[in-house]
Amino acid sequence: MMNKVFGICKPVTLLAIALLLSACHARGTESQVVVYTSVDQVYAEPVFKAFEAKSGIRVLAVYDVEATKTVGLAQRLLAEKGNPQADVFWSGEFTQTMFLNEQGILAQYRTPAATGLPSAYVDPQGYWYAFGGRARVILVNTDLVKPGEEPASIYDLLAERYPGRQLGLANPLFGTTSTQVAALYSLNGTDASRAFFQKIAQRGVQVVDGNSVVRDMVADGQLAWGLTDSDDACYELQKGAPVKVVFPDQAEGQIGTLVIPNTVALIANAPHPENGQALVDYLLSPEAEALMVKLGWIQFPARPLPQGLAPACFAGVSLRGMSPGLEEIYQYLAAAQADMQEIFVR
Repeated sequence: MMNKVFGICKPVTLLAIALLLSACHARGTESQVVVYTSVDQVYAEPVFKAFEAKSGIRVLAVYDVEATKTVGLAQRLLAEKGNPQADVFWSGEFTQTMFLNEQGILAQYRTPAATGLPSAYVDPQGYWYAFGGRARVILVNTDLVKPGEEPASIYDLLAERYPGRQLGLANPLFGTTSTQVAALYSLNGTDASRAFFQKIAQRGVQVVDGNSVVRDMVADGQLAWGLTDSDDACYELQKGAPVKVVFPDQAEGQIGTLVIPNTVALIANAPHPENGQALVDYLLSPEAEALMVKLGWIQFPARPLPQGLAPACFAGVSLRGMSPGLEEIYQYLAAAQADMQEIFVR
C-alpha cells in the first residue's frame, strides 16, 4: 500500500509521483483534488468515489504505509512545503495534523460543514477539524485466555499472569499507538509513563508493524491479546474469529478508554484550493460520516446517526473516555516519541 496514487493518472514509481501529479495538473486541474490520507484504502476509496459522484471532482489519493502510518505522510507534506502537491490531508488520528499545523503546512478554512461537531473537534483558528473516530481496545484470543481471565486495563501489559511474548502492540512511534502513548504521558506524567514502557520492553512484549498485524496475530493465536483499534477488532468479530473485545479501564477510578477521531485539513498554497474545500466539506458532512459508519471505519460518530443506522460493532456502547483533550495529548507527543525511540529502537 506504499504511497500509491489512484485516480485519472496512475503511478509508475514512488519517485515519479511529483512528476505524475504535475502531468495531471497540465491536463486540467479544474476537476481534480489531491488528498494524502492515512485511512486504510478499503475504507477511504468508497468515500472518495461517493464524493466524485456527488461533486464531479476527480480524487487523486496518496495512501500511507501500514508500518509508519500518518507519520510518513506528515513528513512528506513537510518536505513539500515549498511546492505543495496535496490539497487535503485526511488522517485517522489527530497528533500529526496538529504537528503539521505547528509547522505552517495547513491553511485556514472556516467551513460551514463543522456545524454540529463537538467544540473540542473544531480548531478555534479554523486550521483543522475532527470527526467520528475509533477506540483503542484490547483484542483477546478466547482460545488462549479463559473466561474471567481477560485483561481489563492497559496496565495489564505488566501483569505477571500474562507472559510478555504472548502480548503485542503496534510500533509506538507511529499511528494511533503513538497517540495512545502521548495520551498516557499527558495523563500520568513523563517519568511514570517512561517507566511503564521500559517495563513493557523488559517483559518482551511483541512490538509489530501496525494494528492490523496485532489483530491478525491475536486472531491466529500467535498472541493471547494485544492493543489495536476498534475497526480492526470489528473486522475479526465479523469474520467469526475466536476473539473478544475489551474496552480498557472502564471501572471506577480507572483512566478510561481513548477514542481517537479522524481529522481533516486543507494544505496551504495547495494546487486546487477550491476543490480541496469541497472535499473537506464532504468529509465533515453527516452524510460522509454515516457512510464511514456503514463501511466499518468509524465506530463512534461525532454526530447522531440517521434513524435505522448503527455501527456494525459496538452499537449502543457507552464509553468512559480518557480525560485529556486533543491539544493536551499533542503537547506530550514529542517527549513520548523521544522515549519510545530510546526504549524500543535505540
